[in-house]
Amino acid sequence: MRSGALVRLPALILAGLPVAAAAEPTDLVIRVISEGGKFVGTSMGGAEIIVRDVRSGEVLVHGRTAGSTGDTARIMKGGPRGTPLADETAAAFRTTIDIDEPRLVEVEAYGPLAQPQAAVRVTSQRWVLPGRGATQGDGWLLELPGLVVDLVEPAAHQRGTAGAAIRLAANVALMCGCPIEPGGIWDAARYDVRASAKRDGQPAGEVSLSYGGRTGYFTGTLPVDKAGAHVITVTAVDTKTGATGVDASSILIP
Repeated sequence: MRSGALVRLPALILAGLPVAAAAEPTDLVIRVISEGGKFVGTSMGGAEIIVRDVRSGEVLVHGRTAGSTGDTARIMKGGPRGTPLADETAAAFRTTIDIDEPRLVEVEAYGPLAQPQAAVRVTSQRWVLPGRGATQGDGWLLELPGLVVDLVEPAAHQRGTAGAAIRLAANVALMCGCPIEPGGIWDAARYDVRASAKRDGQPAGEVSLSYGGRTGYFTGTLPVDKAGAHVITVTAVDTKTGATGVDASSILIP
């Protein structure tokens, strides 16, 4: 069968008939890095990756990033533009697509998957040629903006008492899970963490939260003087990078 196909190929060419190009395996290495931080990998559930053809909408492959957050010194010290940040352990989604012509390809990343209240979606497009994928340096790199904010107190729909203070506590981290602590690379002093309340849809106070004595933990209290349904929203801002995160809960004051 193979020899017959080879005999027919020159005949097709001589006849001026089109000959379909053979699809070539094309390697992709896709990484997702946290804004102001390290790679989003296994410790944060990874980031969901979807690779699609822009023009047809066809999904070529999907998966998720896995691996470590990478080498802290290598990533955070930086270097000349274009210096690779990733080492072999850095989280990535490695895959191969078979294409027979140049394709405009889009990568969509969504994560971190272990923190759904903080997960965001980013996309990136580039031309990919058969047999010449994206593997050099950091591969195809997308940045995931934001911060993880997890409001742990008050728990959802608790009941409180009018005239008492609501205890507030929130965990804050980078999208890679990198630690926020006093004097660290991600110094707690540079994070502006606040809680605001709305009672029956109207503003009912705002307070700043301070570092609570353990990694990424911020606490405070919010006085409540009237009954009603209160929605508590906590925001965190990295004043160095502008990265922002939000979480919310509710409490009922009878």
